[in-house]
Amino acid sequence: MKPEMIIQTYGADTSGMVCGFRFAPDRVGTPLDADAAAEWTAADDTGQDGFVWLHFNLAHSASERWMRAHLDLPETFYEFLREGSHSTRIEQQEGTLRAVVNDVMFSMDLEASDIATMWAHVDRRLIVTARSKPLRSIDTLRESVRQGERFRSPAELLIHLLRDQADLMMHIVRRASTDIDRLEDRFLSERPTANRNQLSTMRRTLTRLQRMLAPEPGSIFRLLAKPPAWLLSEDVQELRESTEEFSVVLADLAGLVERIKLLQEEITSRLDEQNNRTLFTLTLVTVIALPMNIVAGFFGMNVGGIPLAENRHGFWLMVMIVASFTTLAAWWTFRRRGDR
Repeated sequence: MKPEMIIQTYGADTSGMVCGFRFAPDRVGTPLDADAAAEWTAADDTGQDGFVWLHFNLAHSASERWMRAHLDLPETFYEFLREGSHSTRIEQQEGTLRAVVNDVMFSMDLEASDIATMWAHVDRRLIVTARSKPLRSIDTLRESVRQGERFRSPAELLIHLLRDQADLMMHIVRRASTDIDRLEDRFLSERPTANRNQLSTMRRTLTRLQRMLAPEPGSIFRLLAKPPAWLLSEDVQELRESTEEFSVVLADLAGLVERIKLLQEEITSRLDEQNNRTLFTLTLVTVIALPMNIVAGFFGMNVGGIPLAENRHGFWLMVMIVASFTTLAAWWTFRRRGDR
């Protein structure tokens, strides 16, 4: 097998399924393979309790074929997988829940490849998640299930993922706040120019992460206002609490972006002040040297009739004249500066 094919299908079986678990009331999740999952979904609902979580690798060519063959998912879900918008959201369509969850390896030089997206379909007895690149949040959730964590419904499992994303954003805010404190200390010490590029990169990164990781409030508000009939009241309450957690994190992130903006403005103001002082110094030197250059230019002409050419005190007279004009020019320059 080619190395690139091994990388694409790593972690998934021949059906494209990475993992599967069956959850029963008051029981831990039990692993399912593709064949057992196909039997469970094909069986009649009568006498079946609990729900099933199936996680697929979309980079595997067989994953979508398997889902179409064994899962009764609406066609709009496959269109949902191929749409361009990757912003985090959860919404209700056709009596089911559909969600987009993003994960990221945070760094100040964030690359596009560091962001991974997961799509989810949730109904009363099934949750299907799919991704093209591995997500840390999914790995953490899978390990929690294997360690014995229990879930009462598919919605609770989805809310667990959303809260993991809120925790990730909080980690981003804390790390960025520490870096901003360090840059601010450097700025207050003396070297603002060394911080401008890093602050600009940080601001772009935080703005992008805010756009990618922050859930769309409109979709969640619509869901909370009119949840599906099968959604438990406990799940609705936990979803509302997770939304409030996101609101707090987003407020902190917005405050951090505003802090970066103010620090950039302060650095720009200080640099402008330094540039003004430098320009004033250059202007002062130019004005002071102007009389000397004019007199030197006149007396450097090789023409007849140059005054004081035969006077033995002519040099010192010219020195006095040049010094007088130079002093007058310096006085006028400093007076103009004082008026401003």
